[in-house]
Amino acid sequence: MDFDQNENQAVLHIIRPEYRTKEPFPWTNLILFLLTVITTFAAGAMMRGENFISNPLLILKGWSFAVPLLLILLCHEFGHYIESKMSGIKVSLPYFIPGPTILGTFGAVIKSKSPFKNRKNLLDVGAAGPIAGFVVAVIAVILGLSYSQVVEAVPEGSITLGDSLIFKFLSFLVLKNIPEGHDVLLSPTAFAGWAGILVTMLNLLPIGQLDGGHIMYALLGKRQKRIALITVAILIPLGIFMWPGWLVWVILILIIKLGHPPTLNDQISLDLKRKIIGWTAMCIFILSFTPVPIK
Repeated sequence: MDFDQNENQAVLHIIRPEYRTKEPFPWTNLILFLLTVITTFAAGAMMRGENFISNPLLILKGWSFAVPLLLILLCHEFGHYIESKMSGIKVSLPYFIPGPTILGTFGAVIKSKSPFKNRKNLLDVGAAGPIAGFVVAVIAVILGLSYSQVVEAVPEGSITLGDSLIFKFLSFLVLKNIPEGHDVLLSPTAFAGWAGILVTMLNLLPIGQLDGGHIMYALLGKRQKRIALITVAILIPLGIFMWPGWLVWVILILIIKLGHPPTLNDQISLDLKRKIIGWTAMCIFILSFTPVPIK
């Protein structure tokens, strides 16, 4: 039985007793994580032009990309996990997803096993992951840019990455003024940080049950769906005229639904500290937004 009181309202939750059983060892989580370690190290080694097929030990040279990227993902997911445990919400350990991509991974997910009690819990859990991951990503960018090269011409076949406001600021902070007609050839660590900022931004889209959807529902309640509709209305022309990848995201968004389900008790309002944390997270979204991530 759980009792919540807010101003002049009282809400009584009757909770069925649960019988705890010993949870099995999370073999699936461990195996997926180890596979993701291998694929991210392989991605980092390929960036350096290492032929780890002929000499498997050369895969270790991908550490300067793999380690910061894995740290970003770990901090993001365990930010959610630890805050969920502190809030009494049942969640699984992170499931990392290895993949044959330029990053070596499709990211990671956590499966929720119980509903959110109130909007306070929702904001705490929703904001913890992206804020933790963003901090590590910024550190990776700062460290990585100090080892990056300013070149007159980007080598043929290189991928051109889009700049977010935060990445432009960090580039100016570390590299100062880049000469006209020159560009930055990112080190593997800087690229991992750039990818971490991009992943944070995508997770903070204020839609459905993405992190941004959690945060916006905690802040605005049912009005979150209007923000989601406005976001989709902005992404569609961006996808048509600037980067087709946004159209893929719009399709995924429509599949996962725009709105956010209610918590067990939406009547409990947020305190000032949580409102500041929530709007700070949405400021991170704006600073991280990249209209054209890859050219």
